[in-house]
Amino acid sequence: MAKASQQGTSPQAVISIIGPGMKVVGDLNTEGTVRIEGEVHGNVQAGKAVVVGKDGVVGGDIHTQDAVIAGRVIGTLVIDSRLELQPSCSVEGEIRARRMQLEEGAVVMGSVQVGEASSRPSGTATSPEPRGAAGTQPQGRAEGAAHPS
Repeated sequence: MAKASQQGTSPQAVISIIGPGMKVVGDLNTEGTVRIEGEVHGNVQAGKAVVVGKDGVVGGDIHTQDAVIAGRVIGTLVIDSRLELQPSCSVEGEIRARRMQLEEGAVVMGSVQVGEASSRPSGTATSPEPRGAAGTQPQGRAEGAAHPS
């Protein structure tokens, strides 16, 4: 790896892989891309992208530029650019993304915010958010395809 660094490989070009059968307990941070085919029990932060494979599981928050989710995520997704939820995915938690593609069969249980202001941290929105009973976020289940008009 030292040789690659000497040759000028940028950290954004590196792809890290959590392989099938591998379990990571703790937070992951990279300037590049991380592909998760195993389990991560902790937060994931990637400067470029996060890919959660069909058998991948993340128990924690994900913050990245772009994400493709085919496996299971329990936590908050903060996606600065584009989020793709594939048919085999299951997401339990809050989603905040600038753009989102939801494939038919994908399961989302939680709140979803899509648009320019949605990738900002909570509490910085310019208008009040709808609240359910006792000040909680409304919970729901979305299945199906969402396509821009």
